Amino acid sequence: MDTRTEPEIADTGSRMRLAVGLMSGTSMDGIDAALLTGDGKRIDALGPSLTLPYRPRLRRRLAGLVAAGERADPAAVAAVEAELTDGHGEAVERLLTEAGVDRAAVAVVGFPGHTLYHRPDPARRPGVGKTRQIGDATRLARLTRLPVVGDFRSADVAAGGEGAPLAPVFHAALAETVAERPLAVLNIGGVANITVIDGDSGGGTAALSAFDTGPGNGPLDDWVAETTDETCDRDGRLSAAGTADAARVAAALADHYYTRRPPKSLDRQDFTAAAAAGLAPADGARTLVEIVAASVAAAMPHLVRRPSRWLVTGGGRLNPTILAALTVRLGAPVEPIEAIGWSGDAVEAQAFAHMALRHLAGLPISFPGTTGVPAPLPGGRLNAPPDP
Repeated sequence: MDTRTEPEIADTGSRMRLAVGLMSGTSMDGIDAALLTGDGKRIDALGPSLTLPYRPRLRRRLAGLVAAGERADPAAVAAVEAELTDGHGEAVERLLTEAGVDRAAVAVVGFPGHTLYHRPDPARRPGVGKTRQIGDATRLARLTRLPVVGDFRSADVAAGGEGAPLAPVFHAALAETVAERPLAVLNIGGVANITVIDGDSGGGTAALSAFDTGPGNGPLDDWVAETTDETCDRDGRLSAAGTADAARVAAALADHYYTRRPPKSLDRQDFTAAAAAGLAPADGARTLVEIVAASVAAAMPHLVRRPSRWLVTGGGRLNPTILAALTVRLGAPVEPIEAIGWSGDAVEAQAFAHMALRHLAGLPISFPGTTGVPAPLPGGRLNAPPDP
């Protein structure tokens, strides 16, 4: 696997700046907002964060658009995009107020929006792949009266990259204080993805590789919502009470995606709860949990070296049944990222604060080893606030 990252960049004494990062993940539970101070290469401080839950009606409408993908009605997309953007504006305002931060101290906001559909070209031909994130960065700049960097993925996809995952450059910067190598950061959201950091991560020059491993909580959440009164497998209770159907797990792992060479990425709709169809709720949940763990284990042949430690972020870190299944299949320590002082609730929003600062510094956010883009590539578009 090509694990090249950015070339060495001379330290020019760039100053530390404060950024707000935002995230609306594939779990569609709400908006995360976080403060971070850095210069695009180094992280000086991780600040306060918060989560603003989606109102149930917006969540339902957003889920309907994601399910429709490219077939979504344009008028419905425009209406949800405006409401979604306004919600992000509210999250920024609440964060600044609760943290006691003066707006004038904020250099930039990183706003990835919400993925409507993601269809990169497996052959990585420039201009062929498609990705769409909804969220109006110009509107958000006007609402917050702050510079906003949005549209982080399209340049990468246009150049033939996968467009995801993008957080690895932030994981590498965070991992400067973690001794273990290779270190795996496993994000289990609606989709699961892995970052493997091998070597010195100082200054963003680590041997860095990343890709989506397969389904995350998405199919499990869908199954739980379909068969119970809950919206997720809270504390792993439902799946812990069930027995996995081994034949169904094996059949799911026969999907060609798992043998495809990374970098590679997925859409939230690429894997469903179909493997659990007809099972009792608990057995279906346990089967889907085992598929998540087995798909992560299936990533091992694609790695240069086996990770010595696994740190889990995303909603999956809160599910003890998933963590136990991963421990069995990976044969290595598996821990929530809080074990080393990181915040699993804030890390993705922090990542986009870091990437917004990288945009301001002209630094790349995607690399041959993370998205398959031919060369390290900057990303995002800056939207200036209107004049006072």
